[in-house]
Amino acid sequence: MRDNYYLSNFAPKNARNTPMAASENIRSLVEQLPPITLDEMKSIRLMKRTDTKFVTNIDTLARLLQMCQGHYYAQRVNDDPISPYTTLYFDDSARHEMFHRHQAGHRPRMKVRARTYINGGVSFLEIKKKDNHGKTRKKRIQVPSIEAVMDDRFGEDFLTEQTGYTWNDICPTVRNFFNRITLVNFEKTERLTIDFDLRFFNYETQLEETMGEAVIIELKRDGRVPSPILPLLRELRIHQNGFSKYCIGTVITNPHVRVNNFKMKLHDIRKIVNK
Repeated sequence: MRDNYYLSNFAPKNARNTPMAASENIRSLVEQLPPITLDEMKSIRLMKRTDTKFVTNIDTLARLLQMCQGHYYAQRVNDDPISPYTTLYFDDSARHEMFHRHQAGHRPRMKVRARTYINGGVSFLEIKKKDNHGKTRKKRIQVPSIEAVMDDRFGEDFLTEQTGYTWNDICPTVRNFFNRITLVNFEKTERLTIDFDLRFFNYETQLEETMGEAVIIELKRDGRVPSPILPLLRELRIHQNGFSKYCIGTVITNPHVRVNNFKMKLHDIRKIVNK
């Protein structure tokens, strides 16, 4: 078993930033942005998309949202600018093959997950694949619920067609819960997803952990068109930083997996979250 440092919570650095207080402050800032509906979002197709991830903390996110005024819409789902999500990941329990392929940077690689968009009331079984050229492709089918996949083995034909696995080969490993803000620039050439209040539960170890004030930003834009968010990120010293919810969730909830390449990443994330 490795050092408990890798299993400890990302505790809030001060008393005023309790999760509830932080969420309400963020909500009030997002509500100041003009709304865009889910139906309007469907018309935004980023055909030559590039994805870039960044990591910051709640205090810096609040400053970023203030600076986004006049540049971005905020997506509303059922008139709510903050959408709760939950995702369940599956892997080979004996070898954790998908986790280790990601940690080693191997390609091609994939992830198998079931996700529920809680405000929208819909769930999907999703297969994400990254090819040898670094391109990520996602295929999914709608399912009744995460529990239908986990308990009733819903979607096995799709799983086998896409991965070669059956539900006998893989099992539930890590589940996460988080809140998401989705922003769209006025030119509708980029989307920004902002995830916070991340929590994890591990089905193998029964351990629960949180990411405290960590914020994960993912910029999805149409090729190399000018981006209003990039100069704002630079001004706030929010740097590009890869982040896999499945891998980080596994590392902080399972003392039995090899950490290896994630040691430095966890160290860097803690510095960002607690600065």
